[in-house]
Formats: sequence, structure tokens, C-alpha cells
Amino acid sequence: MSAGAYLLQPGLVPYGEALALQRSLAGAVSQGAIPDTVVFLEHPPVITLGRRTEDGEVHLPGDLEIDVVETDRGGKSTFHGPGQLVCYPILDLKRHGQDLKRYVRDLEEALIRTLAAFELNGTRIDGLTGVWMPATAASPPRKIASIGVHASRWVTTHGYALNVDLDPAPFTEWITACGLEDASFTSIAAELGRPVTVGDVRPAAETAIAEVFELAFADLSLADARRLVPTLSSLPEPATTR
Repeated sequence: MSAGAYLLQPGLVPYGEALALQRSLAGAVSQGAIPDTVVFLEHPPVITLGRRTEDGEVHLPGDLEIDVVETDRGGKSTFHGPGQLVCYPILDLKRHGQDLKRYVRDLEEALIRTLAAFELNGTRIDGLTGVWMPATAASPPRKIASIGVHASRWVTTHGYALNVDLDPAPFTEWITACGLEDASFTSIAAELGRPVTVGDVRPAAETAIAEVFELAFADLSLADARRLVPTLSSLPEPATTR
């Protein structure tokens, strides 16, 4: 039986504000004030560094101005920008197996199901986290989604980033994304050979998360979230996403 959960879609949100949003929601979920809550959004361009980031992973061009933010998520460095669907599930894992490795595998499964809705065969690679497009005669495996998570008292923050339609150059030219030398990165649009928007992909992503974690979503506006979680009152209104 599916459990009730909130679905929050605040649009284009700067990374620091999204981090504060997650922490406030996580506190409310941990205290039982609100049920599990899943956030789908986009970020302006930003590079984030996970706890396992190593020296030399960030090699920005000298004239490039972009925020670089250290985070408490697992994993290494990655890039976020418009055209990428970011999912932050704020879940109490005591209701979902109380197993962080299983949780990451479940996020991968949700991504694989999302891609399948576009007739794309996403896959896992042993020893690596995230989802890839399989090798073909013309190209090696290509990473299409990254995962980095954190849990405190079994309540999760952070999540996944799915490349929908964005230039993959920052993953290799600005950073050594995920610490992977010579890796290739791709997007849904590149694989399909046509434009795709985050709005096109979001419904399939919502369905996949709901199925994998057995959630029944109720939409939650940011205004209602502020009423439910007082610590959100200081967050500014987000920009409109495409």
C-alpha cells in the first residue's frame, strides 16, 4: 500500500537556497511534522563537491565565474545547471528499509524507469554509482545521471541529477566529474537526437519515484510548505523554470 507524501516543485532554485530547503524539510520529516517529501527542481549553474572530492578534480578556466559549493553529500564533484532535472527525496528510511545502499540502488531504479519512458535503456555499471547509457559500436558508456546522498537519523537529503538537455562540456572541461577520468557524459536530448525539456521528463520521474518507494503524492506549493515548516519562511521565491 502506498504511503502519503508531498511533492514540491519550486522551479529554478539557487543551490544554497535548495540546501536550506532540504534541511528544513528534513527536520520536519524527522520530527513527524510532515510526511516524506520529494522535491523536483533545477539549479542555476553551480559546481558541488561531495565528501569524497579529491584535489585536482576542479580545473575551471581562469576567466569563468561560477559558484563552487562544498556539501555533505556522498560522492565527488559534479555540475548542475538548467536543463538538468534534480530530485531531492526527503525520506525517512525507517519506512523504506533502513539501508542506505539499498536506497541508492532504488534511486538508480527510479532513474532507469524514467529513461524507459523515453525508450532509453539506462543501466548500472558495477562499482560505480549513477545511471549510464550502454556502450555502442560508436561510443563508450555515457553517464546520464549522478547520485549523491546524505542521511541523518535515517532521513535523507540530496539525491539525483538527471541530464535532460544541457551541454555536457562542464562535466569534463571544468571538473573531473565524479572523479572519473576520461568518462563520457550525455543527456536525454542527445540520446534521442531532439530537444527535450525538464517539463517533458518530470511526470515520468514523478511516477518512477512514486512506484519505487510506494508513495502517493499530494502536490505541495512553496507557500503551503512555508505554513507547515516555519523555518522555510526566510527562503525567497524561486524563479520560474522552463
